[in-house]
Amino acid sequence: MIQDIRERYNREFTEEKYAEFLDDVNGHFNYKVHFRVAESPVFFPRSFREKITEAGESIIQTLLRDDFKSLTQAAVPEHLFVPNENEHSNFLALDFAVCLDDSGELLPQLIELQGFPSLYAFQDFIQEQYRKHFFVPENFSAFFSGLDSVSYNKRFKQLLLNGHAPENVILLEIEPYKQSTSIDFVVTENQTGVRPVCITEIIREDRKLFYMRDGVKTPVYRIYNRVIFDEFSRRSDLQCQFHLTENVDVEWAGHPNWFFRISKYVMPFLQSTYVPECRFLHDISTMPTDLENYVLKPLFSFSGTGVLFHLTQADIDAIPQEERSGYLLQRKVKYEPVLQAPDGKVKVEVRLLYFWEDANKRPELVVNLSRLSRGEMIGVKFNKDKSWVGGNVCYFEQ
Repeated sequence: MIQDIRERYNREFTEEKYAEFLDDVNGHFNYKVHFRVAESPVFFPRSFREKITEAGESIIQTLLRDDFKSLTQAAVPEHLFVPNENEHSNFLALDFAVCLDDSGELLPQLIELQGFPSLYAFQDFIQEQYRKHFFVPENFSAFFSGLDSVSYNKRFKQLLLNGHAPENVILLEIEPYKQSTSIDFVVTENQTGVRPVCITEIIREDRKLFYMRDGVKTPVYRIYNRVIFDEFSRRSDLQCQFHLTENVDVEWAGHPNWFFRISKYVMPFLQSTYVPECRFLHDISTMPTDLENYVLKPLFSFSGTGVLFHLTQADIDAIPQEERSGYLLQRKVKYEPVLQAPDGKVKVEVRLLYFWEDANKRPELVVNLSRLSRGEMIGVKFNKDKSWVGGNVCYFEQ
């Protein structure tokens, strides 16, 4: 990390400034953020910027394989397959733990990857708010590929609309304003005109979709999909006319099948210095003797649900052979507490966010998201009642 910048930031930080920052974040759109926003962003030197972008490129090489669709066909559950899949995901998110290598240098290690949208709108907003309220050097940026806030938002809007009027494009979610990430939906509508709509509000007439917008029945031509199938399949209480898997006349900004294809399922196929050892459980004939150095992950659950950290042979034995194809065994990654808070050091996870327009041959790195943690895992339930934790953004030296 960059000591002089961190020392200045911490020296100038006050709880009063942080309270004013939060008031501005929550008041800007008159909407309270439902997750904890951290006291500080993260500052990385140019050397780590180069390393983490190289890490992303090493993973993308697998996604660009000619046989990638056939390689990942089993990743899409048959009963959840959605018609009219495009050639590649429109969105890509790569999550890296910040670790140290044997020489003590910062090293990104892949934790997970997603062919699914993240907080694309909120990240531009929050990077502006940190700059407004705290010290951020001018030669540091949250953006990549030569973008700034104006050009980034222009690209984001183009990707969502694809030439359609904003009223004919919707952000589809399950009870959007009850989601922890709902602030992103609010900012998305402000930036693009694309309104969040609950899947229960979709009207289906044969192959056509509609929703009520300001009392007017309005056709849907394109869907910015934020529905996670894992949640949708558990919500038997939802009364829907449209169930995602039906063949309808609609474009997708982020086709649902890519949610499964680019996911934990891909990790055993990745070969890189930046990817920890990872294998499908059913492919392992002899288990490692040091299971304490591994985690067990269900393939088709998300947000850390069902992950076993303190793994024993008894845990493995409890999984029937016919179900083992649904699990990954992954070597543990040691997050190194690298951010100096006033009262100790904090772990950092960085999410690289990419756009992948239909006409482009490869994804383009555009912005980032970061999370701070003092707990065993990154996430709210592991960081309750702690400070200098939560969501934020990284600024990279240019």
